[in-house]
Amino acid sequence: MTYIIVLMATSNKKEAENIAHKLLEEQLIACANIVDCVSSLFYWKQKIERENETLVIMKSSEKLFKQLTQRIQELHSYEVPEILALPITAGSQSYLDWLKSTLKR
Repeated sequence: MTYIIVLMATSNKKEAENIAHKLLEEQLIACANIVDCVSSLFYWKQKIERENETLVIMKSSEKLFKQLTQRIQELHSYEVPEILALPITAGSQSYLDWLKSTLKR
Protein backbone atom coordinates (compact mmCIF):
# COMPACT_ATOMS: atom_id res chain seq x y z
CA MET A 1 0.00 0.00 0.00
CA THR A 2 1.23 3.50 -0.83
CA TYR A 3 0.78 6.05 1.93
CA ILE A 4 0.50 9.80 1.45
CA ILE A 5 0.63 13.06 3.35
CA VAL A 6 -2.23 15.35 2.38
CA LEU A 7 -1.97 19.11 2.93
CA MET A 8 -5.06 21.25 3.34
CA ALA A 9 -5.47 24.88 4.44
CA THR A 10 -8.64 26.15 6.11
CA SER A 11 -9.92 29.56 7.10
CA ASN A 12 -9.63 28.86 10.84
CA LYS A 13 -8.82 26.24 13.47
CA LYS A 14 -12.47 25.32 14.13
CA GLU A 15 -13.04 24.45 10.47
CA ALA A 16 -9.79 22.44 10.43
CA GLU A 17 -10.84 20.47 13.51
CA ASN A 18 -14.36 19.84 12.16
CA ILE A 19 -13.12 18.55 8.81
CA ALA A 20 -10.36 16.44 10.39
CA HIS A 21 -12.80 14.91 12.87
CA LYS A 22 -15.21 13.86 10.11
CA LEU A 23 -12.38 12.42 7.99
CA LEU A 24 -11.12 10.45 11.01
CA GLU A 25 -14.63 9.13 11.74
CA GLU A 26 -14.91 7.98 8.12
CA GLN A 27 -11.41 6.42 8.29
CA LEU A 28 -10.25 8.42 5.27
CA ILE A 29 -7.28 9.65 7.31
CA ALA A 30 -5.37 8.08 10.18
CA CYS A 31 -4.05 11.28 11.70
CA ALA A 32 -4.27 15.06 11.35
CA ASN A 33 -1.78 17.62 12.62
CA ILE A 34 -3.28 21.09 12.87
CA VAL A 35 -0.93 24.07 12.62
CA ASP A 36 -2.81 27.21 13.54
CA CYS A 37 -2.17 30.68 12.14
CA VAL A 38 0.04 30.33 9.09
CA SER A 39 0.42 33.32 6.78
CA SER A 40 -0.61 32.47 3.25
CA LEU A 41 0.07 34.56 0.16
CA PHE A 42 -1.68 33.48 -3.02
CA TYR A 43 -2.93 34.71 -6.36
CA TRP A 44 -6.74 34.72 -6.50
CA LYS A 45 -9.13 36.39 -8.94
CA GLN A 46 -6.51 38.59 -10.60
CA LYS A 47 -4.77 39.81 -7.46
CA ILE A 48 -2.39 38.80 -4.71
CA GLU A 49 -4.13 37.97 -1.43
CA ARG A 50 -2.83 37.48 2.10
CA GLU A 51 -4.73 35.51 4.72
CA ASN A 52 -4.07 33.84 8.05
CA GLU A 53 -5.05 30.21 7.67
CA THR A 54 -4.80 26.92 9.52
CA LEU A 55 -2.71 24.19 7.91
CA VAL A 56 -3.77 20.57 8.28
CA ILE A 57 -1.26 17.77 7.64
CA MET A 58 -3.06 14.44 7.20
CA LYS A 59 -1.86 10.87 6.73
CA SER A 60 -3.78 8.59 4.40
CA SER A 61 -3.32 6.15 1.53
CA GLU A 62 -3.13 6.73 -2.19
CA LYS A 63 -6.13 4.46 -2.80
CA LEU A 64 -8.31 6.72 -0.60
CA PHE A 65 -7.17 10.01 -2.17
CA LYS A 66 -10.05 10.38 -4.64
CA GLN A 67 -12.66 9.72 -1.94
CA LEU A 68 -10.78 11.95 0.53
CA THR A 69 -10.64 14.80 -2.01
CA GLN A 70 -14.37 14.54 -2.71
CA ARG A 71 -15.20 14.56 0.99
CA ILE A 72 -12.97 17.58 1.71
CA GLN A 73 -14.64 19.48 -1.13
CA GLU A 74 -18.05 18.71 0.39
CA LEU A 75 -17.02 19.88 3.87
CA HIS A 76 -14.75 22.83 3.07
CA SER A 77 -15.80 26.48 3.01
CA TYR A 78 -13.38 27.47 0.21
CA GLU A 79 -14.44 27.54 -3.43
CA VAL A 80 -11.11 25.90 -4.34
CA PRO A 81 -9.60 24.22 -1.29
CA GLU A 82 -5.94 23.26 -1.21
CA ILE A 83 -5.72 19.47 -1.39
CA LEU A 84 -2.21 18.25 -2.17
CA ALA A 85 -0.80 14.75 -1.74
CA LEU A 86 2.85 13.93 -1.18
CA PRO A 87 4.09 10.33 -1.19
CA ILE A 88 5.52 8.84 1.97
CA THR A 89 8.65 7.18 0.66
CA ALA A 90 9.79 5.67 3.97
CA GLY A 91 8.68 5.40 7.58
CA SER A 92 9.08 3.25 10.63
CA GLN A 93 7.43 -0.11 10.09
CA SER A 94 5.41 0.18 13.29
CA TYR A 95 3.97 3.54 12.17
CA LEU A 96 3.17 2.23 8.68
CA ASP A 97 1.50 -0.83 10.23
CA TRP A 98 -0.58 1.50 12.40
CA LEU A 99 -1.62 3.52 9.31
CA LYS A 100 -2.69 0.33 7.57
CA SER A 101 -4.74 -0.85 10.55
CA THR A 102 -6.45 2.53 10.99
CA LEU A 103 -7.49 3.43 7.44
CA LYS A 104 -10.64 2.33 5.63
CA ARG A 105 -10.11 -0.79 3.62
